[in-house]
Amino acid sequence: MIEIVTFETPELGDRSYLAHDGTVGMLVDPQRDVGRFLAGVRDAGVRVSHVLETHMHNDYVTGGLVLARLLGADYVVSAADRVAYPRQAARDGDELQVGSLRVQVLATPGHTYSHLSYLAGDAQNQVVFTGGSMLYGATGRPDLLGADRTEDLARAQFRSVRRLAGMLRDDTRVYPTHGFGSFCAATPTATLDSSTIGQQKLSNPALTAAGEDEFVRLTVAGLTPYPRYYAHMGYLNLAGPVPADFSPPAPVDPAELARQLRDGHWVVDVRNRRAYAAAHLQGSVGVELGKDFASYLGWILPWGTPVTLIGDTVAEVAKAQRDLALIGAGRAAGAFTGDLARLEQAGPSLSYPVSGFAELAKTIAGGAGPYVLDVRHDHEWADGHLAGAHHIPFEDLAQRAAEVPDDDAVWVHCRTGMRASIAASILDAAGRHPVLIDDDWDRAPAAGLTVAR
Repeated sequence: MIEIVTFETPELGDRSYLAHDGTVGMLVDPQRDVGRFLAGVRDAGVRVSHVLETHMHNDYVTGGLVLARLLGADYVVSAADRVAYPRQAARDGDELQVGSLRVQVLATPGHTYSHLSYLAGDAQNQVVFTGGSMLYGATGRPDLLGADRTEDLARAQFRSVRRLAGMLRDDTRVYPTHGFGSFCAATPTATLDSSTIGQQKLSNPALTAAGEDEFVRLTVAGLTPYPRYYAHMGYLNLAGPVPADFSPPAPVDPAELARQLRDGHWVVDVRNRRAYAAAHLQGSVGVELGKDFASYLGWILPWGTPVTLIGDTVAEVAKAQRDLALIGAGRAAGAFTGDLARLEQAGPSLSYPVSGFAELAKTIAGGAGPYVLDVRHDHEWADGHLAGAHHIPFEDLAQRAAEVPDDDAVWVHCRTGMRASIAASILDAAGRHPVLIDDDWDRAPAAGLTVAR
């Protein structure tokens, strides 16, 4: 018998797992907020003998090393990964015994060269933990180690997924780490709660493509940008992450907030995007707290830059601090909460309008020729954009704000309003005059706007 407990991390689009036989278990790819994993182990009433990593993660700092030490478990990492700490080195074909569960180590390179999958269970009930290899209707992206290795890794990914499909029974349940909104997926994943090898044979591109060359061509063509903070995760995970401090940042008063702005801190306002637009501290950046907060802030934040948080409540700021810790961004230098009217003591309070595509269409129909800025990614722009619009991806805007005119309103949009809200705050801090289009891109044609390609 094998039981699976799933730990969702929607903020990063990942899942971690506890697999056990009722008495002894193993954790697979746990994240850095170890408290919820310890609670899950207690709730299951089991002892954890092993903590397993499928690979050195690029989208988060692992909690595996800390959990292994806290639980007195063996920490299982690929023998090919040059880590700076003791671990149980795993190789293709190795077997682990986790209580009554036999766990087989399978080399599945592609997402990384040293990637492993783990097959567990018994003759009647098999599961495979596939990390960033076989995802639900997709595979892990092969380009995180550089463009010069992308094709080689894509070919390895094709062979790895085919290896799993060829050696495992159709009823083997598949448990990937990535693919639930993670940017580590090479192409869009299927929205599923569960899947099997048999189901993946019908939907996974590595198994439905006519051959390796076609899979590589389709995979490489489908790759989209990924957050810039990824460049730092591998090094942190190889070095051995220390326990994270998830306590709320120290409160700061308006005078200290003003000093931090002068010293070059990033002051990040995590409130609702419309509340930020209505009134905010000059020079701050608005990144609404939500599912994509860590990914998008990690995309634009210069690595190592001190961050100070502004929020409505202590709980809101604590959640933002936790999300930053997941990606190794460190502790915030401070936080301001409570009566936001006091922010005016730290500097001028600014605002800008919030609108939609229908209002933009009316403005154009009225004879105005507004400056429209599309901050989506290059592939989104290429798939269709507003006629006459200008394009700067949101992650490049801080460095390219001088390209945007400062003498008139700048109507800024993305796909859902999230990236546009961040871009509007960056433009505002640069002295431009944004109008945030807080709207869904799919509504633009219905509003009467012309989409060009």
